[in-house]
Amino acid sequence: MKNQELQGKWDQVKGFAKEFWGELTGDDLDFIAGQRERLIGQLEEKYGMSREEAEKQVEDFEQGL
Repeated sequence: MKNQELQGKWDQVKGFAKEFWGELTGDDLDFIAGQRERLIGQLEEKYGMSREEAEKQVEDFEQGL
């Protein structure tokens, strides 16, 4: 899924994102606003993930949509 697709569907997938990553709050999701890089950064920060792990999880999430 390309960044534009994620942004376009963001309102639809916020709930799924919150289920997938329970540590993300509504404010976090509003800040991310469908931007892939912001999502990766929030995962790194909230979960202490490496960039590679965060990117992998985002890819897995995108494929599950």
